[in-house]
Amino acid sequence: MRAIDIIEKKKKNYALSKEEIDFMVQGYTNGEIPDYQMAAFLMTIYFNGMSYKEIADMTESFVNSGDTVDLSKINGIKVDKHSTGGVGDKISIIVIPLVALCGVPVAKMSGRGLGHTGGTIDKLESIDGFRVELSPEEFIENVNKYKMAIVGQTANLTPADKKIYALRDVTATIDSIPLIASSIMSKKIASGADAIVLDVKVGSGAFMKDLDDARELAKTMVSIGKNLNRNTIAVITNMDQPLGYEVGNSNEVKEAIKVLSGKGAKDETEVALTIASFMCLLGGAFDDFDEAYRDLENKINSGLALEKLKELIKIQGGNPDVVDNPELLPKAKNTFLVKSELEGYVNEIDAESVGISAMLLGAGRKTKEDSINYGAGITLKKKIGDYVNKGEVICELHTDLDSVNEAYEKILSAYVIKDQVPEEKPYVYEVIQ
Repeated sequence: MRAIDIIEKKKKNYALSKEEIDFMVQGYTNGEIPDYQMAAFLMTIYFNGMSYKEIADMTESFVNSGDTVDLSKINGIKVDKHSTGGVGDKISIIVIPLVALCGVPVAKMSGRGLGHTGGTIDKLESIDGFRVELSPEEFIENVNKYKMAIVGQTANLTPADKKIYALRDVTATIDSIPLIASSIMSKKIASGADAIVLDVKVGSGAFMKDLDDARELAKTMVSIGKNLNRNTIAVITNMDQPLGYEVGNSNEVKEAIKVLSGKGAKDETEVALTIASFMCLLGGAFDDFDEAYRDLENKINSGLALEKLKELIKIQGGNPDVVDNPELLPKAKNTFLVKSELEGYVNEIDAESVGISAMLLGAGRKTKEDSINYGAGITLKKKIGDYVNKGEVICELHTDLDSVNEAYEKILSAYVIKDQVPEEKPYVYEVIQ
């Protein structure tokens, strides 16, 4: 078998066998196939695409290139969730205690934030003492005993994907749905879950800006799950503006607490309840989505969800008092008010620009090596559909920096204000299963 023959075959848009895909993926990971041949191979995929079977085979090859997490000692159906990335997305913090309350084990591995999207691990680390590095034994024990645990991704998962992603980044092949789908799903499958709920974001703050592209990505990832014997559901959700009103690490923890106390914003509450309901369905706790949704709402209204969040924080070494007193969370030294230069209705908020602005304030990382300020972030005072007077505050910038000119201009330009009332869009577009 030769790389050049496989490249030629894919160039002519013929389907590749599992063995041919393995040859390319493992050969490149092991250093036997050079960058220039893998780059050519990726470009043939970019232009010609892949069948669902090919994509599943590539995903499996990524998984087999490194370690996999063995969750067999955890009782029950292990359900994971994944978001394709957004701004103000604190959904994981909300759904973990909710799903655990229903008796469905959530053994969650999450990442850190990079660029304009935040990371769940960073958010939880803003809680004093919260540990995201647990031994495998402690991780499994917590899930069996409390039905929940969350850790950072420390295992050598999917090294093939990491190496190929770095090459995609410099060869203009990032935005290929077969490659995006296999990258995402390989990490979820290697993490050991039995079932997966995918939160596929679409809009200005998401990787997928177009609903048709988001739908294609969702269908592709669900097909991978089915091909690799993982029950998978994808929920396509709106990321045309940040979720909720808070962006930034400790800010978002505060807002997650609000949602679990029944006082959260409508958009993030609906998205969280939808994701959690499907997780409970896949975990066997309910047979009907509406029944699951109502039960989870009751768990919020009764105060049980908030108590479960306290338990999660406590068992991972954090200070559970932050739930009753969010003022204990890190705060930035300075607050700058952003005021509208126009009068009218907020028609658009470019969520990506909001995320970049938060990063400039210290809430995110430009590179993996950057440190973050847990108290930095943005509080939105106006969202799409709200009326704004000239000179009225549209958001607050929280930072330890003394000057915020670039962040200020970035977020001011993110707001589009017009005379007409904007068309309402749903928070959840559709479900693929």
